[in-house]
Amino acid sequence: MNNINITYDSTFITNLQDTIDKDGPLSSWELFDMAYQAEQTTVTTEFYGLRALEFLPHLDFLPHQIDTAKQAIEHMNGRAILADEVGLGKTIEAGLILKEYMIRGLVKKALILVPASLVNQWVRELNEKFYIPAIEHRKNYNWDQYEIVVSSIDTAKREPHREAILDIDYDFLLIDEAHKLKNHKTKNYEFVRSLKKKYCLLLTATPVQNKLIEIFNLVSILKPGHLGNYDSFVEQYGKDRKKINQDIYLKQLVQKVMVRNTRQSTSLNNAKRHIETIWVDFTKEEKEVYQQLDTTVQPFSTFSKITYLREICSSREACFLSLQKLVTEENLEYIEPIIKKIEQLPHHAKAEKAVELIKQFGDEKVIIFTEYRATQLYLQWYLQQHGITSVPFRGGFKRGKKDWMRQLFKDRAQVLIATEAGGEGINLQFCNYMINYDLPWNPMRLEQRIGRIHRYGQEKDVHIYNFAIKDTVEEHIMKLLYEKINLFEQVIGHLDDILAELHIKDLESEINTIFNESSTTGEAKIKLDNLSSIISNTQYDEQEEQQYGNI
Repeated sequence: MNNINITYDSTFITNLQDTIDKDGPLSSWELFDMAYQAEQTTVTTEFYGLRALEFLPHLDFLPHQIDTAKQAIEHMNGRAILADEVGLGKTIEAGLILKEYMIRGLVKKALILVPASLVNQWVRELNEKFYIPAIEHRKNYNWDQYEIVVSSIDTAKREPHREAILDIDYDFLLIDEAHKLKNHKTKNYEFVRSLKKKYCLLLTATPVQNKLIEIFNLVSILKPGHLGNYDSFVEQYGKDRKKINQDIYLKQLVQKVMVRNTRQSTSLNNAKRHIETIWVDFTKEEKEVYQQLDTTVQPFSTFSKITYLREICSSREACFLSLQKLVTEENLEYIEPIIKKIEQLPHHAKAEKAVELIKQFGDEKVIIFTEYRATQLYLQWYLQQHGITSVPFRGGFKRGKKDWMRQLFKDRAQVLIATEAGGEGINLQFCNYMINYDLPWNPMRLEQRIGRIHRYGQEKDVHIYNFAIKDTVEEHIMKLLYEKINLFEQVIGHLDDILAELHIKDLESEINTIFNESSTTGEAKIKLDNLSSIISNTQYDEQEEQQYGNI
């Protein structure tokens, strides 16, 4: 064995001896004793337990959040995947863990990488809730200038930021929405793997989405080698995500680095979900336009036709703009009669129903989700005509504008009208009414929407209203893919396991394929019926099986 070179640092002893020999300068005994007693008050006498709770009396932590923080610190050495379901407070758990390490003097320099749309939210919550002096990185800041920095991963991985960050030894690294790192071949994954960190937290509600190798990639960021190397892992376990539940040894290995709380296993069930389907009838004029679109063969493919049918079910504006673009770009003059009919339509039946509902709610805050920006603009105008104040919220807004819209909604406006991209990551616990004006084809997106209001901090029951127009494609989706599979009542995350069993990547893609490969909407409806029957049967067969989420 090679000799180990040991170097002694005698600086302190030398300086102390020199001070004693010169008889000073020494502090008085009284000052030394006071400093000693002050230090004693901050000393943690044992490793177990959370001292941070004493410093955060204004926060009411849920039992599962405290347990998660303890588990990550005491048993996982600060390297953990926090995989709670949407809305259970992963941010709170992460903040508590970071605060604990800072109080113990184990973390001074921390890097927090989150989606760009959530940077301000993270900075605000760390400062206001945990009194952690986090700052948002700006282009004129040096990365080593501040101790707790929040940034988007896209900013951090670009030069010159990348080089500066890779030179820093971080005590603490946090990655939010960590499932986006599931592919080990991406630049984001390679960048995060290269960061020097002592403690590391990965936050994601979906640690395994499609393939088992995804959990291997996440664990390899935390503890390289914990699950072996890539080739041996694939050879032993393959790609079947159910192996994580069937193989006891693998399950135990993952349990050592991952904590997952479900809504059913926590006390967050105090706030209940009340979900109601609102059926809407088209006016005579709207029905005629819908049927004319449905029976038009040229120039639409079935898939394109379904897109226009979905748009007319949302607003005349959304469909009009799409068809007008088609006329302009391809000079298809023979669809202009349909466009003229759309121009003459009265106000949309769904919009009228939305106003009727909102007025029933009184002064309660309401969030409306739509799939189309044109519908968003129309609804904002239509609500204003009926004396209802609203603000828009969409993905194209910059961070500052998103924060401004959220604050306007909280303090001034009654309604927030959000597109799908705009709803990511926004927390609206002060609101407990939601209208799904357009129903998404992917039920997981519906769960993410609901998670905006049914989450940690929500003190009231939440009320969800799902709109669907009778005798349209919306009725097909509602009846065949929501009500028949009973997705409104069960934990939607369970659907992931069923789709994996059927080798379906995601439900939305499968529905798109069905419509694309069908010659008529009637044929598509039959195929949808078959799909929902297969899912229902698989669901029934597996209902007793333990899911990966309960690891």
